[in-house]
Amino acid sequence: MTSKPEVDFIEGPAPTELQIKDITVGDGAEAVPGGVVDIHYVGVEFDTGEQFDASWDRGQSAKFPLPHLIAGWQEGVPGMKVGGRRQLICPPELAYGPAGGGHRLSGKTLIFIIDLLDVG
Repeated sequence: MTSKPEVDFIEGPAPTELQIKDITVGDGAEAVPGGVVDIHYVGVEFDTGEQFDASWDRGQSAKFPLPHLIAGWQEGVPGMKVGGRRQLICPPELAYGPAGGGHRLSGKTLIFIIDLLDVG
């Protein structure tokens, strides 16, 4: 996983529950609930397919404690192994909350492609 992933546009209605799909299963250490992860990611809006964020575009990965991230990541990243690439589709309640919630992505279903680089 040395290159930024493309996020395919998904036809049909947005899911109402977290969708987790492994694109590549890693063979390294496993991310655990409440742990720290070093990741590369791309985020797009489900409805438009427009990218709103990507660590790849900044040229460096992002290291976060999982409890500081949106609920969809807190639920969807644990169990990933280093070297893996996973797609998460997060409905608004697991992303930035309902429309009018004060964040520019409130009310939106979001798709993330996450590459797990390291844990710890």
